[in-house]
Amino acid sequence: MPSDSPTPLASVSNFVEGPFANLTSGYSAQAQTNLMLQATRACESACDRRLAPFAAVVETQRADAMDIEDAMDAYVPLDPTSQLGFSRAQSLGSTLLTRHFWVREHPPRYPELWTGSIASISLYRSYSGQQAVAVNTLQYETDTGHVRFQLGTFVPPGTTIQVTYSGGYATVPADLVQACQYMAASMAVKQLDPVDGRSGHDPDALRADALEMLAPYTRR
Repeated sequence: MPSDSPTPLASVSNFVEGPFANLTSGYSAQAQTNLMLQATRACESACDRRLAPFAAVVETQRADAMDIEDAMDAYVPLDPTSQLGFSRAQSLGSTLLTRHFWVREHPPRYPELWTGSIASISLYRSYSGQQAVAVNTLQYETDTGHVRFQLGTFVPPGTTIQVTYSGGYATVPADLVQACQYMAASMAVKQLDPVDGRSGHDPDALRADALEMLAPYTRR
């Protein structure tokens, strides 16, 4: 089974150069690395959001409806390619097409530090078959997760949209680094001193500090 090995939000060197260095002084290098990976996933779970860089995530969702702002008006001029695409969609029995959707993972803050790209999109329709959508025909907004289909793409409501994409903070915001360190410290204290508190650190207080810093990133 492959191991879960994200890029940690805070590195081991970040952690051991500060006030928590004594907590992991007896850890092996691998144990320290594992702690930061576990703390990263704990931060993501607390936020219900991917934060560390991820690649080739496959996400499936249902095409629900068309945005009224994108409704086709009879007086909107179309170039020949758009006319053919829209005519094709009409001939297959649908004039109310889904024009866009949102991927689940996008930056809640600091979008300039986030990188994202779409690798592929496949449409699975209840009729007229399956279609792979050319990525270069899409409009993808990494800051909001919004994806818009090119006019004429046949996406009737109810279509299953399967998207493979990558994203995450290429540069981790400083407050996320600190939150990950607090989370790691809380986990280390519980592992080393679960009962009598001789370490001088309160694991619950450390976790509360982490959650406070993660609050702006939490999915609402």
